[in-house]
Amino acid sequence: MVTTHSDGPAPGPPPQSLSNKKERTGWYFYDWANSAFSTTVVTAFLGPYLTAVAIGAAGPDATAATDIPVLGGMMHFAAGSLFPYATGLSVILQVLVLPITGAIADRTRYKKQLLALFAYVGAAATCGLLFLTGDRYEMGAWLFILANVSFGASAVVYNSFLPQIANERERDKVSSRGWAMGYLGGGLLLAFNLVAMLTIDDAYQSDVVRWCLFSAGAWWAFFTTFTMLWLRNREPENPRPKRSPVTDGFVQFGRTLKGLRKYPLTLLFLAAFLIYNDGIQTVIAMAGTYGNIELGFDLSQLMPVILMVQILAFGGALLLGWLAKRFGATKTVLGSLVAWTAILVLAYFMPANNFPLFLALGAGIGLVLGGSQALSRSLFSQLIPSGKEGEYFGLYEISDKGTSWIGPILFGLALSLTESYRIAILSLIIFFVIGFVMLLLIPMKRAIIAAGNTPPERT
Repeated sequence: MVTTHSDGPAPGPPPQSLSNKKERTGWYFYDWANSAFSTTVVTAFLGPYLTAVAIGAAGPDATAATDIPVLGGMMHFAAGSLFPYATGLSVILQVLVLPITGAIADRTRYKKQLLALFAYVGAAATCGLLFLTGDRYEMGAWLFILANVSFGASAVVYNSFLPQIANERERDKVSSRGWAMGYLGGGLLLAFNLVAMLTIDDAYQSDVVRWCLFSAGAWWAFFTTFTMLWLRNREPENPRPKRSPVTDGFVQFGRTLKGLRKYPLTLLFLAAFLIYNDGIQTVIAMAGTYGNIELGFDLSQLMPVILMVQILAFGGALLLGWLAKRFGATKTVLGSLVAWTAILVLAYFMPANNFPLFLALGAGIGLVLGGSQALSRSLFSQLIPSGKEGEYFGLYEISDKGTSWIGPILFGLALSLTESYRIAILSLIIFFVIGFVMLLLIPMKRAIIAAGNTPPERT
């Protein structure tokens, strides 16, 4: 197959599709299913609620800066840092788990079942947040850590299906549709939870929040079933190992790290993505807490804005997908990073209790959120050598949806040192600046060809 540029000879016939509409719909449904965890748990409810539980357990006069004990009193840190530290710890664990998961996924003929295992464990842990009451803030943190690790591992397996169901010409579109479906599904559940929040008496608000958290786990489990029904396993391209898939996964992970030296441009893109997407994910995870504690908005005010973000993210994923078709995915992602930087500057200077300005901030996040991530996934899929999708997405997923780690730790440290959420949110700009410069340095078409793939007309 020959792919040409606009000033070259006429392009050859389009490559044959790798999957049918039903299977792609099954793949989209997992984004629909697991995005409930990202929106309802990570973005909307758990940060403010877990922080409130931790502050309440510290005493009647406690604040977000009040120290709380963890691990039986072996450690103490500010109650307001519990959620970002839990997020950071969960992803440190993912650094160990996710690449191994990817290597296993590439060497098993039961990839769909592996996806189901992580999805249902994560959903069960999320449902367990129903019991987050009283002084059980540490239990809530550990359940979140288990759910987030499972979420990341399932996403590794899920993403590794993308090159198997969509050829290089279809990949931007399929990836963008998956992200759009995710934000639509996550937004729909959030809308139901918002109605519950606004119609239930304030005296029962904490009970409503716990049931909202439970609903995310139930949603995740229920809609994963459609993915299991419609997505199909494929015979792995790599030879089946003589060792067990788990043992071989550890061995192959070492080989993957060594093999990355053969693809320096792929490694550079991966590093750029890990940096700028860490910033994106930290903004998503901490936005609710920032709006609640620093800007003075209660949950009934935050929920409509977060819902609006999900609706706009659905349209934004499709819009940025269209822009990528017109201008190229790389330029579109670079433009989105400039927008993210502007959003953080606006958040830093935003006065408290200014709801119209907060609404505008949410609109900006929604428009760039889905598209910047969908196009990054599509670009990376074209930089992976054939047959190594799971291994490489295991590394990629270290900073994919809901799995940032440096950002939350930096946010928590900045908060602990300065007791200022504004400085903590502004510190995240460094991720977008460094990521922008690194991405700008990558000759994308040359990187795709070096990985043994055929670049689309515009990259």
